[in-house]
Amino acid sequence: QVQLVESGGGLVQAGGSLRLSCAASGRTFSNYVMGWFRQAPGKEREFVAIINWSGATTYYADSVKGRFTISRDNAKLSMYLQMNSLKPEDTAVYYCAAKNRPTMSPYGYDYWGQGTQVTVSS
Repeated sequence: QVQLVESGGGLVQAGGSLRLSCAASGRTFSNYVMGWFRQAPGKEREFVAIINWSGATTYYADSVKGRFTISRDNAKLSMYLQMNSLKPEDTAVYYCAAKNRPTMSPYGYDYWGQGTQVTVSS
């Protein structure tokens, strides 16, 4: 069982930066593929970035590639999302998620955090 808690959201102007954190509990954190997802008002939840157990492999949605960086620190049971050059269309609730499967895909996540709001003003 893994519990996830996001933090670091807030209000930022376009072009600014934020760093989201996801704190996890559970002894097997390092076994899990982790991901960041987001949901804007009136829209479906969408994939943002995923990272494998070691942090060596990452994938990004085209909309954030080159601006966002996902990382993890297994010793600290934490995952991060560094968001630079933020745009108003990045406004959403951001969720971290985990799954105990090795497949690097946006599907099949077993555990979800409660979300943190990111608002980018123009």
